[in-house]
Amino acid sequence: MSPRLARVASAIVLAPLAIAALLWLPTPWLALAIACLMMAGLWEWTALAGVESPLSRAVFLVANALLMAALAWGSRGSPDLVPLKLVAVAGAAWWLLVPLWFAKFGFASRPGAFARAFKLLAGSMSVIPAWCALVWLHHDAPLGPRWTLFAVAIVWAADTGAYFVGSRFGKRKLAPRISPGKSWEGLAGGLAASALAAVAAVPLLQLQWPQLPALVALVLATVAISVVGDLFESLLKRHAGMKDSADLIPGHGGILDRIDSLLAALPVFVVLRGLLL
Repeated sequence: MSPRLARVASAIVLAPLAIAALLWLPTPWLALAIACLMMAGLWEWTALAGVESPLSRAVFLVANALLMAALAWGSRGSPDLVPLKLVAVAGAAWWLLVPLWFAKFGFASRPGAFARAFKLLAGSMSVIPAWCALVWLHHDAPLGPRWTLFAVAIVWAADTGAYFVGSRFGKRKLAPRISPGKSWEGLAGGLAASALAAVAAVPLLQLQWPQLPALVALVLATVAISVVGDLFESLLKRHAGMKDSADLIPGHGGILDRIDSLLAALPVFVVLRGLLL
């Protein structure tokens, strides 16, 4: 099977499961399921960070899982989920700083304790706020599940549009040193696909058509930052000399290869949604 067919086949199998979970699982159960998924992605992150010892990797995962549990416990007495919201806002700020790393491609690229520690910290700053943002968004009544699916769907739409447009028309490289396969044409295709998804979602989100410009602005900003998440993982893979974070999902690589864009998109989406809509 060709890589493209494998990619499509995997999406056909996995997408309905994800949609069903986002729409129909109660927030606590979804939070648990997504935490497990993100822990799997964080396990792959430890390999990209250069941590070889399984015990050290496991200790790092347990520490992050305990932090998630503490945030969930601390939010039980807060109807507005204040602890989760604060972490999500911090995560959105973190992703605005990540492009500075792109300008210093070689930063933390040499194996050593400093590089490992910094990349592990970056992993926690990427994964935990994304989880907090998703739980916050899903908990937000009455249309939390729909908004959560929408946040995920626009990133899917952008990835799909970028993949097919970039494959057919891509000529100008977006970040050749970090990810040679990405192009400006692909980015434009992704933005266009996500904007179309926003138009289709207006009635489903029970918005009014005058709110469409704000929704499109939210979507375009979210997709732009999702590209930062994708490029950041690509940067780590370049440093580690790896093509994929793992060989788990046919045509897609590892868990982290599938959620890298969402890690950046979710905190920014939930913060900007509160400001724009």
